[in-house]
Amino acid sequence: MLNTISLKSVLITGAAALTIAGQAYAYEPARSAECIAPANPGGGWDFTCRSVGKVLVDQEYFKGNVQTVNMSGAGGGVAFAHTVSKRDKDDNLIVAASTATTTRLAQGQFPGMNSDQVKWVGTLGADYGIIAVGKDSKYTSLTQVIEALKKDPGAVKFAGGSASGGWDHLKVLMTAQKAHVEKLPKIRYLAFSGGSEALVQVVGGHVDAFTGDISEVKGFMDSGDLRVLAVLSEERLPAPFDTIPTAMEQGIDSVAPNWRGFYVPGNASADSYDWWVNTMNELYTTQEWKDIMTKNGLMPFHKSGAEFTQFVKNQTLDIKILSQDIGLIK
Repeated sequence: MLNTISLKSVLITGAAALTIAGQAYAYEPARSAECIAPANPGGGWDFTCRSVGKVLVDQEYFKGNVQTVNMSGAGGGVAFAHTVSKRDKDDNLIVAASTATTTRLAQGQFPGMNSDQVKWVGTLGADYGIIAVGKDSKYTSLTQVIEALKKDPGAVKFAGGSASGGWDHLKVLMTAQKAHVEKLPKIRYLAFSGGSEALVQVVGGHVDAFTGDISEVKGFMDSGDLRVLAVLSEERLPAPFDTIPTAMEQGIDSVAPNWRGFYVPGNASADSYDWWVNTMNELYTTQEWKDIMTKNGLMPFHKSGAEFTQFVKNQTLDIKILSQDIGLIK
């Protein structure tokens, strides 16, 4: 079986496309741009759009604003279809994407659509998966959750911001598989329209556990309402997340980074695509973006242009094979 979706390779940052500062582009960006977040406010895609949009304006790439438009549905499928069918030549549109996007593409969950129908711009960091519970939960470690699942795969109910079978769901199944839990399809997972909605259910005591990414939970961690049982990374994250144990520390070899990045419409002009690629390369090196990454638990991970496009193709194939192994698809 594949080594956790070749996730080790996800962390090996290839040579990013060279930044050509101050280069004159044939494409001149409009006064304002639009960023589609394929989920409701408060989740990872929403965070990606809003934080990157702020830096684009602060660094004066746009004189106006970068408007975030929330477009939830089908684990990103509604936004993908909207981009392909209605905005296919829009040079001033970017769409937030992540490993959740490649997961749905890999599983054929965007009917009639594939990764070649858009242009892949680049990544701006990786957001590690977590498993967390409310402050009053009886579970105080990932090991306890796994033991409960071994006795009864339906004993723990999980909530996440991706569709059923999507990346948040897959993280739980991968972790359980690594811990030798049997009858994986019987693990209960509730899909919500974004991480924030799922978190509210867990913090409110209505669902046992949350599966999502570290950038989604800092507010609830700071308030003491959420207890993160494990981060799915090779080693502990830097402060302020360094008190969270890894799954590996607890004997479970589960690693799940979620890259954060963007695509643009498939028939956007070549000049505008080059502008977006180079702009994201430059943005990634700014101190403002580095500070946002540190504050929100994003780890360095940057690919862009042709390298990122090939990475998406490879990851989509890896996730398709893993999804077949786990029994999510045939």
